[in-house]
Amino acid sequence: MTLKTVQTDKAPAAIGPYSQAIVAPPFVFVSGQLGMDPATGDLVGEDLESQARQALENVKQILIAAGSSLEQVTAVEVFLTDMGKFLDFNAIYAEYFSDHRPARAAIEVSALPKGGCVEIKCTALVG
Repeated sequence: MTLKTVQTDKAPAAIGPYSQAIVAPPFVFVSGQLGMDPATGDLVGEDLESQARQALENVKQILIAAGSSLEQVTAVEVFLTDMGKFLDFNAIYAEYFSDHRPARAAIEVSALPKGGCVEIKCTALVG
C-alpha cells in the first residue's frame, strides 16, 4: 500500500511534525484541525462559533484536496475545552453534516494548541 501525504494551502499548515492528512486507500485520515485561518495561522476568533466553523472549513478543504468530501466521512472526533458549549457546537456541526451523520465522539479536554476551544479530526473514504 502506498501512503500519500495531503497538503493544501486552503487549510492551515501543520503546527508540528505531522501532515494535514494521510491517504491510505480506501481511507483518508485528517489530522486535528483548529479554527485557524489558513493564510495567517492564527485563530479566527476567541469564540467557539468562529473557531468551530473555521475548523470544519479546514477539514472540508483537506478532504477535497485528498479526493474526498464531507459526505464520505465515516468518523469524527471533536475535542472541546468546555463541554458546556456542546449544544452550541452541535448546531454548527449540523450545518455541515445535516443528512449524512458519521459516527462521532465529543471529548472535553483541559487545553488545545494555540489556546483553541475546539479541534476536529476525521476519517473518510477516498474516491
